[in-house]
Amino acid sequence: MPCNRAILYWLMIVSTSFCRGEDTVIQFEDSTATSGIDFVHTDGSTGELHIVETVASGLATFDYDNDGRIDIYFLNGSLLDNDADPSPTNRLYRNQGNMRFVDVTVHSHLGDPRYGLGVAVADYDNDGFQDVYLSNFGTNSMFHNNGDGTFTELAMLMGTAAADPTKVGSGAVFLDADGDGDLDLYVANYLAYTPDLNVTNRWRGHRIYPEPAQFRPFPDMFYLNNGDGTFTDVSHERGVNQHLGRGMGVVCGDYDNDGDTDIFVTSDGQPGNSLLVNDGQGHFHDDGILAGVALDASGLALGAMGVACGDYDNDQMLDFLVSSFQGQWLTLFKNVGHGLFEDVTARTNVGEGSYSQVTWGCSLEDLDNDGDRDAFVGCGHLIDNIEEIDDSIPLAAPPLVLRNSGGSFANVTDQAGPGAKVKTVARGVAFDDLDNDGLVDVVISASRRPPVVLRNATNTDKHWLQVRLIGIRSNRDGVGARVVVSTDTTKQIAEVQSGRGYQSHFGSRLHFGLGEATVARNVTIRWPTGDIQELHQVPANQCVIVVEE
Repeated sequence: MPCNRAILYWLMIVSTSFCRGEDTVIQFEDSTATSGIDFVHTDGSTGELHIVETVASGLATFDYDNDGRIDIYFLNGSLLDNDADPSPTNRLYRNQGNMRFVDVTVHSHLGDPRYGLGVAVADYDNDGFQDVYLSNFGTNSMFHNNGDGTFTELAMLMGTAAADPTKVGSGAVFLDADGDGDLDLYVANYLAYTPDLNVTNRWRGHRIYPEPAQFRPFPDMFYLNNGDGTFTDVSHERGVNQHLGRGMGVVCGDYDNDGDTDIFVTSDGQPGNSLLVNDGQGHFHDDGILAGVALDASGLALGAMGVACGDYDNDQMLDFLVSSFQGQWLTLFKNVGHGLFEDVTARTNVGEGSYSQVTWGCSLEDLDNDGDRDAFVGCGHLIDNIEEIDDSIPLAAPPLVLRNSGGSFANVTDQAGPGAKVKTVARGVAFDDLDNDGLVDVVISASRRPPVVLRNATNTDKHWLQVRLIGIRSNRDGVGARVVVSTDTTKQIAEVQSGRGYQSHFGSRLHFGLGEATVARNVTIRWPTGDIQELHQVPANQCVIVVEE
């Protein structure tokens, strides 16, 4: 493959009957039954109410075999109080096209039996195949992609196992923190726990899960990529293990536009979310309070779960969307520049429908290709007997679909088709174009249930462009690269992220809705090296692969 030019790789162009303009209605179909996916999640519960059960698990969507189709990897729990034969494992499903999948777990060797919580995917060794990191309860796992459809677990050899039996992991992200072309690894942790530390809480006479504040936080970790297939734990030296929160979701982005990658970590309660600012050399300090993202507009530390990073108002600055516990709003932090954010939840109406729900995996994705990033959020309670305690609060709930019209959101869940009415107990949610038709589909990982696979069936004449990056001097996946897509009337930005949402990974192939535009006038890539590469007059309705010059 030549490295001095962009290569256009045409995907299937959307060909449906069309509706026009503002009449476009986001629509989802439930494709679970026909998908071939027979996975059922377990959280290891046996009635003892271990807190780790409430936060499992994330999932990943990525192209593990480089065939141009996005595959799905589900994380699973494991039994905490007894042994089972066979024990539950994670499961990998290969995409066969047309929203149909086949289980390839055994062949791939990705059936990890550990208690899976978070996942990040990236080509850490720049060999052209994406690898998988798992943040677990106890020892973490690192699976090297061998390039032949199989993986080898190497965490101990690579120095990333974090083999502490008390560690309840959470989200993880790959990033090139110091700009050397090798992907480093940030791993958030929830708290320290072992089954013998379990406590019994009661609400209205019913046993319920303990509160996270009843257990000490477990410090986050940062691993520096040595460039030889190994990593070094430099958590203390790089300033990341001072985070005192109970980490949940993690996402990276250059929020201050200074050319390096920063880290946002949600926290379940006090002291609030962290915004770890990169000094350009891979050292971090927490500016969450000063930047205005640690707490919401009322000064409340949220029971925060997932986090999305995207430019919801197309002002070329990255904003953050944070999901939370019941009785708290889905919260949108607008980037106002100069390192500061404003809670615009009320002004944008993005919280509509969220206050009565526990919200989990989330993202800012253009679901109808009109050029504005919509919000989609998975819902479902974490107290398994909540309906016995209060019959007005459901355990299972449909997702929230919030359509963005120029920076203002409307809750369109009730109009978003039969797929948006499916009730489940969501945890991780992933967003990718699973059938290569130019619309972003959704996969919901559900606690103690089968997942939900939603095909985006929006009937629209709006156009789109997808961008996949291949780094040469930068890391192979282009993680941390910023892509700007301009038409005659709009300019949009997105960055390649590895690990995001609620303990999940998705979206390595960037998706842009172009609205009425049939051509992107300019596509500009700022690679992690700082180099700029431009394409001009790029036709819409395709995935363009850009190789770093």
